[in-house]
Amino acid sequence: MTPRRAAGGGHTNTPVAPPLVVSDAGEVAWSESADVVVVGWGAAGACAAIEARESSGGAASVIVIDRFEGGGASALSGGVVYAGGGTPYQREAGYDDTPEAMFDYLCREVNGVVADATLARFCRDSASNLAWLERHGARYGATMPATKTSYPPDGAYLYYSGNEVVPAYRGAHPPAPRGHRTVARGQAGATLYAALRAATLRAGAQPLLQATVRRLVQRRTDGCVLGVEVWQLPAGHPDTERHARLNRLANRWRNYRAGKAEQWRREAADIERRLARPRFVRARSGVILSAGGFVFNRDMVRQHAPAYARGWKNGHAGCDGSGILLGQGAGGQTAQMDNVSAWRFLTPPSAWPKGMVVNARGERFCNEQVYGATLGHEMVAHQGGKAWLILDARLRRQALRECLFGGLWAFQALPALAMMLLGAKKASSIDALADRIGADRATLARTWAASDAAARGSCEDPLGKSEDMRQVLDRPPFYALDISMGSPALPLATITLGGLRVNEDDGHVRDADGNDIPGLYAAGRTAIGIPSSRYMSGTSLADCVFSGRRAGRAAVAGEWSPAARPGEAVAVAGER
Repeated sequence: MTPRRAAGGGHTNTPVAPPLVVSDAGEVAWSESADVVVVGWGAAGACAAIEARESSGGAASVIVIDRFEGGGASALSGGVVYAGGGTPYQREAGYDDTPEAMFDYLCREVNGVVADATLARFCRDSASNLAWLERHGARYGATMPATKTSYPPDGAYLYYSGNEVVPAYRGAHPPAPRGHRTVARGQAGATLYAALRAATLRAGAQPLLQATVRRLVQRRTDGCVLGVEVWQLPAGHPDTERHARLNRLANRWRNYRAGKAEQWRREAADIERRLARPRFVRARSGVILSAGGFVFNRDMVRQHAPAYARGWKNGHAGCDGSGILLGQGAGGQTAQMDNVSAWRFLTPPSAWPKGMVVNARGERFCNEQVYGATLGHEMVAHQGGKAWLILDARLRRQALRECLFGGLWAFQALPALAMMLLGAKKASSIDALADRIGADRATLARTWAASDAAARGSCEDPLGKSEDMRQVLDRPPFYALDISMGSPALPLATITLGGLRVNEDDGHVRDADGNDIPGLYAAGRTAIGIPSSRYMSGTSLADCVFSGRRAGRAAVAGEWSPAARPGEAVAVAGER
């Protein structure tokens, strides 16, 4: 019973095989069992496990399985949760947000990828889900940064984390900040995940670590998922300990030594192939797939979203598509697999969005003040991944000063400094700059003139830039910064947004006919959810909480309890 095909090939992906199809659960030598088996222990998996325990009053047993030691991309994230509708921190900061205002804004970002009723429920539950996180150890605050930023500095924990202040995204309601950064020093994802991990253990869920789920077990008659085949590294083996160390090293150095991090991931995957041994785990009520997206599975990226294949992999080695492939093998359908979030943040430094972003021809194509993933999408999807940021001497000087003395994070300041000091094209005139970047002189001159007129108040900005973000570019020399997908100084971070179609009421994975697959659920980036059309900071973690809790509740609600009749005998290996 060994897996027969790999999840997209490659060196670091989890091997995934078609389901083991049986007539009934008694045909399998189960090593252990639980009411709910959660595959992937990131934020979504943790929330699912906690909710399954809590909503059952502690009666439902839960096993949570992770390829490494838990955390996934959630622990490597900024720890920002998109929350609104009137959180205590919004009110403390002086913003009267409502679920209706939050819904009105998110409709412009979600683009119908989930039903309006689901989005409305997400907004209504938003403040209570944040409070739920606080009950489980996370902390939040009301202090805001002085300027718009991609990630707030230490001491600032509430900010505009999307396009809320961009004129084109404003509706009838005043904009409100909804990015709630978990209180921590530095990147807060590890702190948020530590709280969820501890809460999972306190709730009584049993972790099964350094283990991969390589196939599901499915009943022939109705397709009900009965359990999983797990391949786990042997406890106490020196290479098992090395496997854990390699994962930690890859995570720690992923942003600074990408090649070495990839080598460590390959070594860890090789240990899995050599040492892991299989066993079967019974799931009496349901299996929840919460194993992340597929950005680390380059074959899947090339298959579904080839335009983004050159993007920088933002996430964790566990984001290898295995959860999606497991669901597909059981008959699950996918959606939005070609949708990838590409991050091209211009702020900080706050002076950059006051410049002009142009394509290879010299035309503006996007409001420079939009959220970084909005700009990145426009650049890759419609401009072939090529773009330049044009500054004059005054804006460049302002940006340099902010990078050097503005208290920015190193990951914000250092690439910006490298772009301005080492990689910029410089010219004494706009015509000469057009020659330097290979753009048409007349086109770039028209673009510059239109931007200049809007900055002087002679007309509206053609792309809707706010008045406070417009600035005349009239101080030579002029500079063009290559912000393209292939920029060596500014890698384009990408995350995948597609996943398994689910019943939006309970998280059941849906088949080709739109029917629920009994006993199979999905959550987080393994499933279609709130950020599956357009990602904004905090929406993925917020959706992990929303969809994880939804699946955890449903898995113990008993819709498919005939698959797990009380008193059902579980055959343990060697006791068939």
